[in-house]
Amino acid sequence: MKNPLLENFQTPYQTAPFHEIKEEHFLPAFQELIKISEKEIDDLVENPLDPTFANLIEPLAFSGEKLDVVSNIFFNLNSAETNDEIQKIAQEVSPLLTEFSAKISQNEKLFTKIKKVFDEKEKYELNDEQQMLLDETYKGFVRSGALLNNADKEKFKNISIELSKKSLQFGQNVLAETNNYFKHLTSEKELIGIPEAILQQYREEAKERGLEGFVVTLQYPSYIPLMTYAENRELRKELALASGKKGFQNNEFDNQNLIKEIISLRQEKAKLLGYKSFADYVLEERMAKSPEKVNAFLSELLQKAKPFAEKEIAELKSLAKADGIDEIQSYDHAFYAEKLRKQKFDLNDEELKPYFQLEKVEEAVFGLAKKLFGLEFVEVQNIQKYHPEVKTYLVKEQQDELKAVLYVDYFPRKGKRAGAWMTSFKNQFKKNGENSRPHISVVCNFSKPTSDAPSLLTFQEVTTLFHEFGHALHGILADTTYPNLSGTSVKWDFVELPSQFLENYCYEPEFLKTFAKHYQTGAILPDEKIHKISDSKNFMEGYQTMRQLGFGILDMAYHSQPEKVGDIKTFEVDETKATNLYPSNPETVMSTSFSHIFQGGYSAGYYSYKWAEVLDADAFQYFKENGIFNPEIAAKYKILLSSGGTKDPMELYKAFRGSEPKVESLLKRAFS
Repeated sequence: MKNPLLENFQTPYQTAPFHEIKEEHFLPAFQELIKISEKEIDDLVENPLDPTFANLIEPLAFSGEKLDVVSNIFFNLNSAETNDEIQKIAQEVSPLLTEFSAKISQNEKLFTKIKKVFDEKEKYELNDEQQMLLDETYKGFVRSGALLNNADKEKFKNISIELSKKSLQFGQNVLAETNNYFKHLTSEKELIGIPEAILQQYREEAKERGLEGFVVTLQYPSYIPLMTYAENRELRKELALASGKKGFQNNEFDNQNLIKEIISLRQEKAKLLGYKSFADYVLEERMAKSPEKVNAFLSELLQKAKPFAEKEIAELKSLAKADGIDEIQSYDHAFYAEKLRKQKFDLNDEELKPYFQLEKVEEAVFGLAKKLFGLEFVEVQNIQKYHPEVKTYLVKEQQDELKAVLYVDYFPRKGKRAGAWMTSFKNQFKKNGENSRPHISVVCNFSKPTSDAPSLLTFQEVTTLFHEFGHALHGILADTTYPNLSGTSVKWDFVELPSQFLENYCYEPEFLKTFAKHYQTGAILPDEKIHKISDSKNFMEGYQTMRQLGFGILDMAYHSQPEKVGDIKTFEVDETKATNLYPSNPETVMSTSFSHIFQGGYSAGYYSYKWAEVLDADAFQYFKENGIFNPEIAAKYKILLSSGGTKDPMELYKAFRGSEPKVESLLKRAFS
C-alpha cells in the first residue's frame, strides 16, 4: 500500500498532504519512521571517529526529522479533528514513541559520546546557540535517565510509557464527557435573557441534531453565553453541574483514579532521578527554579489580589440579593458579573459583538503583525486542509520572502477538543544553507456563522484570538539553526510572554478604532464604548487573578505533595480554600477536567500564566512609554521572538528591555 506519510510531500511548501492521508497510514508510518530514526542514531553511535560537536551533537539535533513531522500531523489531528479510530491509534502509537525516546536517551554508548563532547566543550569555539544546544542535549539525556543503572532505566522507560497512555486517556475522557451532554429545550420561555443571535445558534444546533426547539452544549461558544445571560437560574445551575461533573461521574469516563495514577507515576519518575518531587524535577528547567519560589510568587499575588476579589464578589452579592438570592453560587457569577459590567460601564458582550466580526478581527491581528514586524498574510487555496473550515495563509516578509505557512481553524466540532491553542506541523530550522520555514496552526472554538449573521466574537474571544496569534508569531518569526531550539521551544514559564503581550493591544483605543466596525453598517464602535472597553480592562481582575492562582496552587500541590492526595474532591477543596470565593458544590470538581496539567504540558507549570503576566505587563509598559507601535522597540522585540530557545530567557528579556521585569508593572496594570 502506498503511504503518503513515508514519501517526500509533493505539495506546495512540503505541507501535509491531508487529502491523501488515511487513518490506516499512521501506524505503519510510525513503525517505519521509528526504524529509520533508530538507524540514524545507530550510525552516530557506530561512527569510528572521535565524537565532536559537528559529527555528533548537530546531526543528533536533526535526526528523526520526518518522524517529528508525522507525529505533529497525527497529534494535531487528534486534538482538532479526532474520531474513535484516531484515538485508538493514539493509544497504540504513544507507547511506541515513548519507548523509542527512552531507547535513545538511555543508549549508553551514545551518552558516553555526548558526555565526552560536553566535558571537552572548552576546546570548541561554540556560539551561543551551539552552546545552548550542547547544554540542553546533555541535560536532556541526564533528565531522561541516562545516568541510571539498567534496572532503573527499564523502570523509567515503563513509567514514561504508562504516563503517555494515561494522559491520552484523560483527554479522551474529557472530550467524551463534553460531547455526551446536551440540553434540549422546546420553549423559548426557558431561555429568557439570552440574546437572539445566541438563540439562533441554539436553534441551528437543534436542527443539526434533528430536533425541534433549542440545544445547548458544553462547548464554550454554547455554554458561556447561557451562563452569562440566562435569567433561568435553575438552567444555569444544571449546565454548571454538567460542566463541573466532567470526569467525576463514576462512569467509564471517570478521571479520578487516572489523576492519582498520573501523579504517582510522575512522582516515581522524579524520585528515580533523585528529585524530591515531580515539581522539583520540572522547575529545575524553568525560570522559577523551585516549588518554593513558585509558591512564594503565588502567595504574594494572592495577598495583593484577595481584597480586590472580595470587594468584587461583595458587589455581585448585593446585586443577587436584590433578586432575592441570599447565597450567591459559582453558577451565578457570570450572570451577575455581566449585570455589574453593564451597570458600571454600560457594556455588554452582545452589544459589542456586531463590532467584532471574526474576519475583521483576523484582519486586525494580521495588520498589527505587519505594523510591528513587516509581515504580510496572503490567503491561498492550494494547500491541503484537514477540514473544509480551515483557512490557509502564506506569511511573507519584504521581497516576498516566505516566513511561514499558517493554518487557522476557528469553529467547534465534535472531533475538536475545547479551548484554543497554537501548534505547529513543522518547525523552522537551517540546514544545508536553506532556512526551512515553519508550518503554524491556530485552533479556536468561536461561534459559527448562522444563516442570519457572520461569526461575531465576544470581546473575550477577541483577546483569545490575539493570545493564540501571539504564540503563532513566536513560531512564524523563528530564526534559529536547530529545530529543537526554534520558535516556542523555550523555557515553559517564558512561553506565554508573546501571547499575553499581544492581548494588550485589544484595549488600546488607537488600535481598536482601526477594526471595531459594525458588520452591517461599517460604523466604528463609538469612542465612548472604546474608552469603556479600555477602562473595563481590570473589571473582575481580582476574581480572575484568584481563579488563576487557584489553578496554579492546585497544580503545585498535586506535583509537590502527591502523598497528600486521597479523595480528589477533598484534596481540591483543601488546597484551593484560600482562593475560593464561592461555596464548593459536592457534585462538581475541577481537577477531573484539568487537561492543562493532566493531558497537556502544564504539569507543575500552570503558574507560568501569572509569571508571564509580569513579563508581558513590563514589556508592554515599555511600548506604552515610547509608543505602542514604536519601530525601534518592535525591532528589539522581534529579535526576542526570533531567538527562540537559543539563549537564557532572562538574558533575552534584558537585551530587549534593558532590565529584569518588575512585578510592580503587573500590580500597577491589574489593581491601580
